[in-house]
Amino acid sequence: MSTPNTMPGTRKRGAGRVSGKTDGLIRQYDLRKPPVAAAYTLMMIVAALAVALSVAPLIWTILGGFKTMQEFSRGVKTVGADGKNKWVMAFLPVSFSLDGYIETWRQTKFMRNYLNSLYAVLGCCASALLFNGLMAYGLSRLKPRGWRVADALVTGSLLLPGMINIVPLFINLTRLGLTRSFIPLWLGVGASAFTIILFKNFYDAMPSSLFEAARLDGCSNLQMFFRIVMPLSMPINMVVLIFTVNGAWSDFLLPYLLLNNSPSATVMVRLFEFRVATAGVTAIEVLRATVFSILPPIALFIIFQRQITSNVMASGMKG
Repeated sequence: MSTPNTMPGTRKRGAGRVSGKTDGLIRQYDLRKPPVAAAYTLMMIVAALAVALSVAPLIWTILGGFKTMQEFSRGVKTVGADGKNKWVMAFLPVSFSLDGYIETWRQTKFMRNYLNSLYAVLGCCASALLFNGLMAYGLSRLKPRGWRVADALVTGSLLLPGMINIVPLFINLTRLGLTRSFIPLWLGVGASAFTIILFKNFYDAMPSSLFEAARLDGCSNLQMFFRIVMPLSMPINMVVLIFTVNGAWSDFLLPYLLLNNSPSATVMVRLFEFRVATAGVTAIEVLRATVFSILPPIALFIIFQRQITSNVMASGMKG
């Protein structure tokens, strides 16, 4: 029985799919080989364990907020086989009532702190992209006189622990009258050696013909940065934004030194104040407040998950 001819380089529909999965680095044909199948199974087990270890603390924290203090500290009271009462620690709470979370929300009054943290994060993101990007653009493309020294200083600053400049930084900010302000937080993120190196490595891979053509069209250095470099740098920009949002939202030490006991306190500062300044606060209430503090970044990642992952993958494949 004859079969219809097919054009070279084509295949039947569905030939590259098994159970709805397209071929990737490891093809379905490769999985027929025992060594490849064993390595693939081991890789999936390791990946599943890594996911479980990453998600378990978050799940434990959220479920712990539903428990009572007695249930959290001692466990659930049960009757053993010998007829005696026993306290058994349980992973799941007895009840999933939201009353405890609602009461903790009323005590913490996080809404204003959410807005303060959002304001701080937005300013940090703008500073991280603009100032670090301009510095990396100068080192990568403009290369003025002495750029090698500046590049060495930026790279060498990664060897210095971040804590050694806290005291002189706070003294100088106090003398300049910049306490109780978000400006130091923004400027600190805008002078990150790690981010500059990320940008510079990405800019180095851009073809020089783009900049030569832009110069022939009469573009200035700033015009090339905003019209060519920034639009083509969306993958690395997304990577920098992930680091910046995570770091700015969870930052505690510098915001605490600058914004403590002020209306501009961020979520992490308010969480610490709730723990030490609220009379009679329990560990369960602190656990619930911690859940409130980590929900916004998780929600942002879930909403923009597709855009984040696609840009991060593009950054990894660059070059």
